[in-house]
Amino acid sequence: MNVAIAGAGVIGSAIAYYLSLRGVAATVIERHRVAGAASGKSGGFLARDWCTGQAQDGLARLSFDLHTDLSTALDAEYGYRRVDTYAVSVSERRSLKGSGEGLASDWISDECAVHQQLGDQSSTAQLIPDLFTHALLDQALVNGALLIQGEVTGIVCDAGAGRLSAVEVNGERIDADALVIAMGPWSVLAAQWMSLPAVYGLKSPSITLAAGTTTASEVLFLDYEDEHGKRHDPELVPRADGEYYICGFSDDAPLPVAPEHVSADEAQCDRLQAVAAHVAAELGEATVSRRQACYRPICEDAMPVMGAVAGLEGAYVATAHNCWGMLNAPATGFVMAELIADGVSSELDLSAFAPARLPAFSF
Repeated sequence: MNVAIAGAGVIGSAIAYYLSLRGVAATVIERHRVAGAASGKSGGFLARDWCTGQAQDGLARLSFDLHTDLSTALDAEYGYRRVDTYAVSVSERRSLKGSGEGLASDWISDECAVHQQLGDQSSTAQLIPDLFTHALLDQALVNGALLIQGEVTGIVCDAGAGRLSAVEVNGERIDADALVIAMGPWSVLAAQWMSLPAVYGLKSPSITLAAGTTTASEVLFLDYEDEHGKRHDPELVPRADGEYYICGFSDDAPLPVAPEHVSADEAQCDRLQAVAAHVAAELGEATVSRRQACYRPICEDAMPVMGAVAGLEGAYVATAHNCWGMLNAPATGFVMAELIADGVSSELDLSAFAPARLPAFSF
């Protein structure tokens, strides 16, 4: 069996990794670069129980536990560590000194208010996303998977059988028993060849700051009040490699035709550094090492789209994980490998994520 996987982000890489553990041949096809979109530009925050009450709760819990296993199974350093997580208020208009509960460590400015501990080292963790994605795919390649630089431009089906038999990459045919669409928000392009729901992109700018000191191990979810009194919710994630990551101010800017055309808004990046400076004075003086933006994939009901594609045997999709792509990648890879190899996932019921639950998109 040979499985073609369109997309070398964290989802496609995780599927290739878990297929490789089963001895199933996988060919990963990437038109841009490995971890070149959201998988290289997200925060890398992981939470075990933040999806309680949602259909993806079981997916999240399984995935959090698999992250622990992978931190020793993968022969790579990608900054995985358990962290404490806090809700913190920050204001441009007023001092919040003395209004918090004093829960976090002293690197946070006393002009902020730490209101609540959202998670501890038993339930929240973090990693460096691009390094993690590469670690998954590199191990899959060691295990026998292939990586091809190119773009899926079409599919080939057996005449009258309704079954996929090959994919076209830059116009050339590659035989395949199955194809997994894992292209983030660009997965919608595959609706040209199969029945898929609409997948959208939510643009999120971010920066990383090289503070020049040992980073803290507390992740902060901010309630930020700007000078006009509007509230925003940036996230500040110190990393094990000595950098601080901060994102926020998402918008619904149109999705470019390809990930290499995504650009960062300089004003939004400057604004993020200003927010970071309110949290810790040293971050205002820190060097901005990356200014970037990504599009998080999301569908109509904000749940992942995972499973077999109706009407075309051998076609699968795994996308629309929104802000939980890095968290849910291991479990997604695990259950999709089960589904492709065995015809069913024994670990999780995937019916809530079936692509047919939503209307098909048409160009």
